[in-house]
Amino acid sequence: MTPGHPVRTFHFCVSSTLTMALSRRKRQPVMLLGESVQVPCPPSKQPCLEDPPLERAEEGPLCNSQHRNGKLTLTKVEYGGSAQPADITNLPDSIVLKVLSYLSLSDRCHSAALVCHAWHDLCFDPQLWRRIDLSTQQQVTDEVLLKLVSRSRSVAAVVLTDCRGVSDNGIAEMAACCPRLIELVATRCKQLGDRAVAALGHSCFMLSRLHLGNLDRLTDVGLIEIARGCPMLKDVHLGQCYRMSDSGLVPLARACTHLERIYLQENEQVTDVSVEALAVSCPYLRSVGLMGCSVTSRGISRLAKLEHLENLDLRHVAEVGGDAVVNIVKKCCGLVTLNLCLNRAIDDKCVEVVAKEGRNLQELYLVSCSITDRALMAIGQYSHSIKTVDVGWCQEITDEGATEISRACHSLTYLGLMRCDKVLDATVEKLAARYPTVTYSTMLQDCKRTLEWAHRLGWRPAVVLPGAFSGPRNGSIQPLEVGRAFDSASVPLDDRLSLPDNRQAGGDATHHDVADPLPFGDGANAPSALPTNHNDIPSP
Repeated sequence: MTPGHPVRTFHFCVSSTLTMALSRRKRQPVMLLGESVQVPCPPSKQPCLEDPPLERAEEGPLCNSQHRNGKLTLTKVEYGGSAQPADITNLPDSIVLKVLSYLSLSDRCHSAALVCHAWHDLCFDPQLWRRIDLSTQQQVTDEVLLKLVSRSRSVAAVVLTDCRGVSDNGIAEMAACCPRLIELVATRCKQLGDRAVAALGHSCFMLSRLHLGNLDRLTDVGLIEIARGCPMLKDVHLGQCYRMSDSGLVPLARACTHLERIYLQENEQVTDVSVEALAVSCPYLRSVGLMGCSVTSRGISRLAKLEHLENLDLRHVAEVGGDAVVNIVKKCCGLVTLNLCLNRAIDDKCVEVVAKEGRNLQELYLVSCSITDRALMAIGQYSHSIKTVDVGWCQEITDEGATEISRACHSLTYLGLMRCDKVLDATVEKLAARYPTVTYSTMLQDCKRTLEWAHRLGWRPAVVLPGAFSGPRNGSIQPLEVGRAFDSASVPLDDRLSLPDNRQAGGDATHHDVADPLPFGDGANAPSALPTNHNDIPSP
């Protein structure tokens, strides 16, 4: 078999998948495939298909092994006391199924299933079809969906995000074929409506996770049917379902008493009535999102009854008041994340009480609130748990507040200062050098991290001006060099920011979508090497 053979290339993919999967579970893989079988052995964990001269290493009870450059290679595997050549076909089907489970649906059907008859049968084993992820597959139709779900009578999860070719009829037939369905994600499937949702209520009694964000055609009729037929719901996403109102959400809250997570966004017909129903009927709620809903301080105060509340998103709630927020923080001792962005009623006094009473609070988002340095000083003085603070677009924040919270708040790991124009770049540079464990988010700092990240992926400027940026020095990029490199209007922007043809050599620059549709903060989970996204910042 030649080195460039597609089957061997696919074998390498499976080898890598098994290595990473089992290392994540802190298990040592029994074998990989190819002429030799490798397991992760420090300092290297990457599989190799080459056959270089190897040094003998200690033989274990299961195999003969060789060791070179930190890689352990197994040449034989013993089964029942007899040594056999190391080959994936010698593995039990259960282990091969585990390997194949880490491949995408497309890889399993278009690559793995074509290797041999045995793999073809394993790729279509019902065990691998319990979760069917068709995200962004625009070519998927009702017919394709039904063929896929018919592979197993125990399909537990179906993901149809951005699948615009599936209709209400397709969802209804899928629900009839999947009585054990536990999870359905159909975010941004705008063609779906009440008939599809009602079919789920009629056929999928065990449904516990339902994400239907951005379904313009969904009304209260569909929600009532879901409430009648799916009392085991625990995780519901109904953001930007604009035709939904209290008439549908109240029955849902009363019927699904085991709800732990609900996310609403810009549902303008949802009022305090729904919030009160959730607080009374769903005592196990841990995460509540009410961004842009028509609720007031009266309804929000009812959430103080939720003893298990951990995450609360109150972004852009026009009628929210500081007293309601303080009441929740005092009574919900387990609160971990609080998002108050875009609420002008939140002031220094409110933040001071939150810092004092929020003993377990770790993330606090205050973008575009009416706060000053006093709020940051209070956080530094009273809080010993907060790790993330974002005060972007708060124009009264100055160098004094940023310096004091950095000095006093020893638990701090992230400070968002985007468009805090009174905080000087020079001050942030000094703070970043003095407190290396804190990530500071400003326009300059985020640009520097982006350039460093791109440089690690192999990016280089197509045109380098005299004295301009030519790469990091001692692992960091100098601000003046960045400015000189990109301030010249004589160099086309496309040339200055072009990526080389071999950019994949440095790694995969693709940023995968976040599966979690309940964001409680802009950038709380963002990698430290990338800039924080501020999608909810108002126009200046």
